[in-house]
Amino acid sequence: MRITGCGHASMLIETAAGSILCDPWVNPAYFASWFPFPDNSGLDWKALGQCDFLYVSHLHRDHFDEQNLRDNISKDTTVLLPEYPTSELEDELRALGFTKFVKTVSGEVTPIGNGVKVMIQALVSPTDGPIGDSSIWVEDADGVRLLNQNDARPTDLTAFKKLGHIHAHLLQFSGAIWYPMVYELPDAAKTAFGKQKRERQFDRSLRYIDDGSASWVFPIAGPPCFLDDALWKFNDLGDDEGNIFPDQQVYSDFLADNGRDNTVTLLPGTVAEVTLDGCSVTQPVPDVREFFANKEQHLIEYRDRQRPVIAAAKESWRHPEIDVLAELKKRFEPLLSEAEFIAAGINGPVRFDLTAPDSDEVVDSVLFDFVNREIRAYDDEKCRYRFTTERRFVEHLLHINEIDWVNSLFLSCRFSAARIGQYNEFVYTFFKCLSEERLNYAEGWYAEQKPDEENVDLDGWTVQRRCPHLKADLTRFGKVDDGVLTCQMHGWKWNLASGKCLTSVGHDIRSSKAE
Repeated sequence: MRITGCGHASMLIETAAGSILCDPWVNPAYFASWFPFPDNSGLDWKALGQCDFLYVSHLHRDHFDEQNLRDNISKDTTVLLPEYPTSELEDELRALGFTKFVKTVSGEVTPIGNGVKVMIQALVSPTDGPIGDSSIWVEDADGVRLLNQNDARPTDLTAFKKLGHIHAHLLQFSGAIWYPMVYELPDAAKTAFGKQKRERQFDRSLRYIDDGSASWVFPIAGPPCFLDDALWKFNDLGDDEGNIFPDQQVYSDFLADNGRDNTVTLLPGTVAEVTLDGCSVTQPVPDVREFFANKEQHLIEYRDRQRPVIAAAKESWRHPEIDVLAELKKRFEPLLSEAEFIAAGINGPVRFDLTAPDSDEVVDSVLFDFVNREIRAYDDEKCRYRFTTERRFVEHLLHINEIDWVNSLFLSCRFSAARIGQYNEFVYTFFKCLSEERLNYAEGWYAEQKPDEENVDLDGWTVQRRCPHLKADLTRFGKVDDGVLTCQMHGWKWNLASGKCLTSVGHDIRSSKAE
């Protein structure tokens, strides 16, 4: 099996049944804030696009690149489609001209020809990607097996391991979120929270690596880089221990320090030939470590090449003809009226302060009132949750009828956030479900959740086996320290004496002192 790196989570997998192109991202995403690192724009995307199969793991725009899919990927290719609860991924691919689909069943092995098999596991909670994330397992005719986990977070890898030994395991290690950088916190606190998140990312991926027990590990799906001057500070240049976007070399060194010497760095153009008993690698640069040592210079040159792209994007964002408040009321108040579980989970107002372009001057303040189910002008009410962003971003979201503000505005990091109290997942669930289809699915998912009746003992405490957040197995991901349980899948915490969640509202745990 041959794996050719195409940047970020993208790769070309060559098998006896033909080639599988995964997540081909090259154009900037999220209000021109995220770019692939290293730069992959020099690859021959027309040639890569002549693939036999296409796999797009989910709709996040650093995986689903509409422009690249439309312009460069052959419409004769066959799409390997994850089994999602909504048809959005298929609908968007069909709108781009794709017509051939293999509709897989989550967890079931599907033959694709010449002895090659695939299995796609779809994760379908409202917090998995934009309503869904997935991983793909591939077995070649000679028995070589690959697991492309990308940035999905399954509760465990049992479904893949039972199919046989994994030879190549590709997975995320770096951050892909806006926390804690955008929060209005003292610098020392922001650094401390960032350091915790960075360590948690590494620990989580290491657990997956140990769980998968693969012959070779390929760190992928990150980090993005930030080439707009306003966001440049988010790049990890080695001088901030709280930066959540470490690069492949940093993570490879971490793995080496933890006794793992089977890591392959997959740059754009890297070719890895994986066999049953080995892996030969050809890199596009003479010295990978030296390449990352010169990272800042690479980023400076990359930024200079992309300045016209960023400038052109910015020209498209302003739409002063849009009455923001009136449009928000018209489009989203009907959704508020249907959001029973989500509104109860938020149980208060969420405020948006909208500023002038490139300015801190607030020109509008809008309130999403989840108690009275209305959107209105802010009138000095107390708010536990506040976002500040430029008005033109919201104008643009309304102009393009964006139904997922998480997969656009929030991931852009072009905002700041403040909250009183704990993180509340329902806030972000609502803003990624700004369509009737998505909202009804999320409401139904929350309604179907049932208590976990199985208990386990952890370090002197008896707790429910499954995490109240996203059902991770706490016997594997749970860690108890001084009466506080941390689920290392996502870093959520509970006070075991009271069962109260210390991370978010509405997710208490069943716990007691073990007999």
